[in-house]
Amino acid sequence: MDSLLIKANVVQHTSLPKSLRPTSPPPENVPKHKHIKDLKLRTKLNRQATHAARSKALVEDADLLLTGEAGKMQVENEMERTWRIGQDDIMQGAGQEAAKGRRELKLDGGPYRSRYSRNGRHLAIIGSMGHVATFDWQTGTMHAELQLQETCRDITFLQDQSFFAVAQKKYVFIYDRDGVELHRLKSHIEPTRLEFLPYHWLLASVGNTGFLKYQDTSTGNVVAEHRTKLGACHTLAQNKHNAVLHLGHSNGVVTLWTPNLPHPVVQLLAHIGPVVGLSVDPSSGGRYMATSGQDSVVKVWDCRNWKGAVREWTTRGGGAELEWSAKGALGVAVGGSVNVYTRPSIQTPHQAKAPPPLYLTHPIPHRPLTSVRFCPFQDILTIGHNAGLSSILVPGVGEPNFDSTEADPFENKKARREREVKGLLDKIQPDMIALDPDFVGSLAAPTKLTTAVNDTHDIAFSRLPRLERLRVQGRADETEVVDDDDEGDKTGRTESRAEKEKRKMRGKGKSLKRYLRKQRKNVVDPTAVAIRAKLEKQREGKRVARAIEKGQIEPHKPSALDRFRRP
Repeated sequence: MDSLLIKANVVQHTSLPKSLRPTSPPPENVPKHKHIKDLKLRTKLNRQATHAARSKALVEDADLLLTGEAGKMQVENEMERTWRIGQDDIMQGAGQEAAKGRRELKLDGGPYRSRYSRNGRHLAIIGSMGHVATFDWQTGTMHAELQLQETCRDITFLQDQSFFAVAQKKYVFIYDRDGVELHRLKSHIEPTRLEFLPYHWLLASVGNTGFLKYQDTSTGNVVAEHRTKLGACHTLAQNKHNAVLHLGHSNGVVTLWTPNLPHPVVQLLAHIGPVVGLSVDPSSGGRYMATSGQDSVVKVWDCRNWKGAVREWTTRGGGAELEWSAKGALGVAVGGSVNVYTRPSIQTPHQAKAPPPLYLTHPIPHRPLTSVRFCPFQDILTIGHNAGLSSILVPGVGEPNFDSTEADPFENKKARREREVKGLLDKIQPDMIALDPDFVGSLAAPTKLTTAVNDTHDIAFSRLPRLERLRVQGRADETEVVDDDDEGDKTGRTESRAEKEKRKMRGKGKSLKRYLRKQRKNVVDPTAVAIRAKLEKQREGKRVARAIEKGQIEPHKPSALDRFRRP
């Protein structure tokens, strides 16, 4: 009786999501798979089709319920410009809660860099002289504050605000929320930049040694260690769509890396001088990448073809720090000001090297500007400079709707622990990181070029010898040199293996034969063609002489007109 009462109470106060309710009516137009005779297979396919159709319907319902939209600044007439609006006017027009994002933090020990947590609630700052602090910027609650008394270059949160990693002078150190040192990663030597891949639980670092290293924070093992062979690297960014890391080097080259390949998957020359800033657009599925170099040029690249920059323009003040927002706005910090550009102007191909229309600008006199970070789910841009940190309001750059299963700004302690356990169970293996993430679950396409050997079975084109591949493609030079001695025994006598090997090696040391063997058969060389024609003429003369001896043809009688015969 007690168990029945407990069950009734649980059912009364709990409810399953619509996608998991077995009693909810299935959507219409769901295939029934009646042509399949196997009952078990037919039931499984019907269940999958019903679940897919119900999920699609729920996604459409969610789009109707997500009424929050990102509001941008608008002008009343064509003569006005949004970049003329200052922060004071924006604070007056914004709400009281939104105006809290405008703040100035004057700190010593700069220049400073910053990093937000995934839910946008917590902020970590680090100064080059060793000042480290993490806090909840909305409530002002300080979590940890450290004075490390040594050079610090970068900081990042791990799976949540409970742990953060600091790139110090010699190694990478991991601290907990209270600032207690937990681990010293000795394999990461002289790190300059850090990135954390949340779905793979990988901490990536690159440093002055030129090595890119991946370390699994759940097991503590070093997953991969790549030598870039391009010297010290000071620019690192990740593509949140496919977890590919983008590196900018001092010779102007940008490389893309995955932990399962020892070489870069993409390598392109982006700038003339060193690459200073690098960022990937998260709003377009990692389709666009922005780079800036010491040559004072900002370029926007299309990651689908790499056939050239989509848009490029010149800035004042040298290299620029770049950052994309969740809504596709590009923040450029260069010189003594921060400029924000919005879509679609920065993604539209333009021939002239003119800057795109400016959306917002804000002057900052404290040079140099070393960091630019957009706050997730907020219209806030945080700039790190020599005198501390400055946060400005940029309307319309933040994502207004958040997914509580991914990043919840209002999660409590219990929800955070449950999300951490679920993320650890759903951890993706590093081998699944690829430039095209859609390959997971797909079947290998059939090979287009196959050939049959001895009419017995087909062999894949990629497994054929090089000469066979050239012959299938029609690029092989069939006019190979064949010795007269290699034509076989004309008497029909069966030769032993030793005799064949002895006869096969006869005449291999001739100078013309050595020259022709060194020539590639698929390259048309006039000298090699002339030599082959000469040898073919000699062989033809030998065949004619042999036929005359056997009486098969009559010998040619000399004539006075032979002098006029063309060779």
